Amino acid sequence: MDLDMAQVRSFVRAAEELHFGRAAGTLAISQQALSKRIARLESLLGTELFHRGGNGIRLTEAGQRFLPPARQTLAAADAAVAAAVGKDRPLRVDVWGHLYAPMRTLAQVAGQSRELMLGHGRDLPSVTAALLHGDIDAAFGRVHPPLHAGLAHRLVRLEPVDAVLSADHPLAAEPALRPDQLRGSVLWAPGALDRLDFLHQFAGRFGIRDRAASVNLGLAHFLTEVAGDPRRFSLLPADVPLPETPGLRSVPLVDPTPLYAWSLLWRTGNVHPGLNHLTAACAAEAGRSRWLEYDPAHDWLPEPPRPPGSTA
Repeated sequence: MDLDMAQVRSFVRAAEELHFGRAAGTLAISQQALSKRIARLESLLGTELFHRGGNGIRLTEAGQRFLPPARQTLAAADAAVAAAVGKDRPLRVDVWGHLYAPMRTLAQVAGQSRELMLGHGRDLPSVTAALLHGDIDAAFGRVHPPLHAGLAHRLVRLEPVDAVLSADHPLAAEPALRPDQLRGSVLWAPGALDRLDFLHQFAGRFGIRDRAASVNLGLAHFLTEVAGDPRRFSLLPADVPLPETPGLRSVPLVDPTPLYAWSLLWRTGNVHPGLNHLTAACAAEAGRSRWLEYDPAHDWLPEPPRPPGSTA
């Protein structure tokens, strides 16, 4: 019996999502096309793989038995394609979170390596789709749950975050601030807050009720907007090089210090040799530069970090 890899991939995605529409979205096909692929696979196997009902879908016993070897089959197929393409293909890496300058960190581990092909994703959902489609091999930015079951990530760096605010802000002269001191201020975000997980969780954790969104036209424009209103503030990693914006002040946050987490993200089963080299370089630089130091008594993260070297 010859299996169609497109049908098997559609089955695995549907089994992971337990929703035909979401699974179709990750494959960039219509729900109708995905349903047809799975129906053909079930016809070939002579058994149903899903229970379909008004409350969604769930795996049958046959589907549960078929899922683990189906995943192994896909991994083997992907490895075969990688072997045919050859080991000389550059590792395709996208970065996101551009306002927070992720290239600063990636440059320290990647250097000027010719083995990397760097691109720019819009946000975590867009790079997730690109990874699942096989358009890129890895991505670098802030990862937050829930993640797709077909992806893994490794924590690379934890960066202290400063408050940036107008020089006319009532707290601008303070040498340091506690996050809760900003409750009477307006959190200025470079986009819809529900798409900016770190800022969204910071506002909820420290009681920042007044929030407003801008359009991300780059760091210089964004900071000019912050400096233009004495009630506004935003957050940036402490060592992001700031443009010379008149009327802007950067103040460290303490008790606790918010930490922005950078992670490397990839699709499980990816066998590109450059991926191992990149993760090893990240781990080595994290050890040298003490990038993963975290003290829960003095630091704040939206999610506690996993032990160094672990994957999720």
